Amino acid sequence: MSAARLSILVALVILALDQATKLYLLFVFELFLNEPVRLGPFVELITVWNRGISYGLLQQETELGRWILVVFSLAAALGLGIWMLRTPHRFLAIALALIVGGAIGNAIDRIAYGAVFDFVHVFYGSFSWYVFNVADAAIVAGVLGLVYDSFVLELRRSRAAERGDVVTPSHDGRDSGSSG
Repeated sequence: MSAARLSILVALVILALDQATKLYLLFVFELFLNEPVRLGPFVELITVWNRGISYGLLQQETELGRWILVVFSLAAALGLGIWMLRTPHRFLAIALALIVGGAIGNAIDRIAYGAVFDFVHVFYGSFSWYVFNVADAAIVAGVLGLVYDSFVLELRRSRAAERGDVVTPSHDGRDSGSSG
């Protein structure tokens, strides 16, 4: 499967998982009536409406702010989606797909509800670290993938090109370039 096709599939799976978990927890399980739901000693399900971006930054209480974040999210998804479809490198395409799927999932929330529905709460005692959703987790994983691609895989591709090795994207799930 080509990097482009694989990345489209990954983005769609992330989007579907994100929206399915949110719809289930909001309208079937009605988390807001049953919270908190303990999943373990450090994790619970709660209802949080995030009107900002990651970690609750840039909170937007106005309609203008809401729509600015919607436009920004969709523009970022479009730009990253173009990059995702153009790269021949599978690992990079998957990392971008995680971000694209997550950004679209959170943009749908902003359009439908005016805020992003976050529900996984990670904490220790009275210390509350983070409340997130599937889209947020995918975005973080995608950014980590981009960092890995930039600092490790791109370096391998550059070294291989300097040695004159033929650099082509692999089709076995690994990226191109030599091992070291």
